[in-house]
Amino acid sequence: MPKLPESRGMSLISLHDLSVSLGGQTVLHSIDLTLDAGEIVTIVGPNGSGKSTLLRAIIGAVAPNSGQLKRAPGLRIGYVPQKLHIDPTLPITVRRFLSLPDPVSAPQAQAALERAGAGALSTRQMAGLSGGQFQRVLLARALLCNPQLLILDEATQGLDQPGSAAFYETIKGVRQELGCAVMMVSHELHVVMAASDRVICLNGHVCCHGAPEHVASAPEYRALFGSGTHGALALYRHEHDHDHSHDHSHDHPHDHGPRQ
Repeated sequence: MPKLPESRGMSLISLHDLSVSLGGQTVLHSIDLTLDAGEIVTIVGPNGSGKSTLLRAIIGAVAPNSGQLKRAPGLRIGYVPQKLHIDPTLPITVRRFLSLPDPVSAPQAQAALERAGAGALSTRQMAGLSGGQFQRVLLARALLCNPQLLILDEATQGLDQPGSAAFYETIKGVRQELGCAVMMVSHELHVVMAASDRVICLNGHVCCHGAPEHVASAPEYRALFGSGTHGALALYRHEHDHDHSHDHSHDHPHDHGPRQ
């Protein structure tokens, strides 16, 4: 059975009417959502829909222009970025990488690597890692703080299907062991439908949301995803070409989306 935190059901993150602008352009507007302890929420949406910006706002890397963003007091967040460039000519071992910028003990580093499925990589050079190994090291780094919330921004981008599936199995194990909440951006339909408690579809704002099976089956949602697409596949291929001013998806009785 998964290990669940004592704070199960407590809101870790709460956003109300949040807006973010970058370079003079509004990227996110009117965002209302909460994330509770222990749950897995997946963010989907087209390129440029603000998915990464939303995650960066939650971790504090981007300041909102308006609205409220509340984090539970003392909330520990582990973040796995979409990509991280390391100069291939830079001689740095995995162990050394985990101690940047803040030193960690050898037992701490090894425990995080083991938890991330990378226990044998401590002495390896970062430049010599495969894509999957590199992502597991980034995951280990995110686990060093023993997070209550683990955020992953398309962490399996560039991995093949078996590598991606193995990585998400590791995430599942981490959630069970730590009892942490998980918020992730993913384009992989099987992950969205099999691993998430809730799916949030983003296109500058939250345009549709709910439990995965309800989002996949609700005719109101399918109507928004365009003709020729059905069910879960529609969620994956959503082109966001509908008129959001007529979006009544939030009124669906099966809606378990962002709570205000």
